[in-house]
Amino acid sequence: MNKLPKITAAFWVMKICATTLGETAGDLLSMTLNVGYAASSLILISVFLLTLAAQLASARYHPLLYWTVILSTSTAGTTMSDYMDRTLGLGYATGTALLLGILLAIFALWRRSGVSLAVDRIASRPVEALYWTAILFSNTLGTALGDFLADSSGLGFAGGALVIGGLLALVLVLHFATSLSKVLLFWVAFVLTRPFGATFGDVLTKPVEHGGLNLGTIGSSLVLLAILLLVIARTGRQLEPSPALD
Repeated sequence: MNKLPKITAAFWVMKICATTLGETAGDLLSMTLNVGYAASSLILISVFLLTLAAQLASARYHPLLYWTVILSTSTAGTTMSDYMDRTLGLGYATGTALLLGILLAIFALWRRSGVSLAVDRIASRPVEALYWTAILFSNTLGTALGDFLADSSGLGFAGGALVIGGLLALVLVLHFATSLSKVLLFWVAFVLTRPFGATFGDVLTKPVEHGGLNLGTIGSSLVLLAILLLVIARTGRQLEPSPALD
C-alpha cells in the first residue's frame, strides 16, 4: 500500500522547493493579501484536510497529489506558526519549543503503535495519517525555528539559511559515512528542510536592507511553483515507492 515516493536527490530538491513555496505563499495570503494569520490558518488547514482526504483515499502513488499535500502542510504550517508566535504572542523561542514537544509526542504515539517510523513501511491509512500529521507539525516547527534563527538569534535571513544548510550537510555526511539509523537521519533531514525553506523564502521575499532579495511574495511564489511543477513533471514518474530503510 506504500504510496510515498522513493527517497532520492530529486525528492529533496522538490521538498525544499515545496517548503520554500509554502513560506512565500503563506506570507502572500496572510500578509500581502492582508487576510491575517488566524483566517489564513483556517483556510489553509481546510485545504490541507481536503488534499489529505484525497491522498488517503487514493490506492497508489500520485506524484502531483503527494506534492500538493506536502505544499498544503507547508503553507498551513507557515500561518499556524505565525499565529502562535505573533498573534498569540508566544514568541519564536516558546513557539519552537512547544511545536517540538508536539512533534515528539506524535513520533512517540506512532512508535507506541508498534509500527516503524520508516516511511517505506506505511501499510495502513491510520499510520499514513500519523505520517501526514508529523509532516504538518514538522513544517510548522520549521517555520518557527527559521524565524527564530533569522530574527531572535541575530543571524539574519541569510545567516539562518547557512546554519540550517550546514546542519543538512552534516546529516548527508552522517548518512554516507556512518551506520546511524537511516530512519532517524531521514526524519532529521525532513524537519531541517522546513526551516531551510523558511529562511530561504525570507531571503527571496524580504527587502535588501533586511538581508533579502526583495522579489516579493507573489514573484517568489510564482517562480518556486514553476520550478516545483517542472521537477515533478520530469522526475515524478521515476520516484516510485522507496526501498526499505534500515
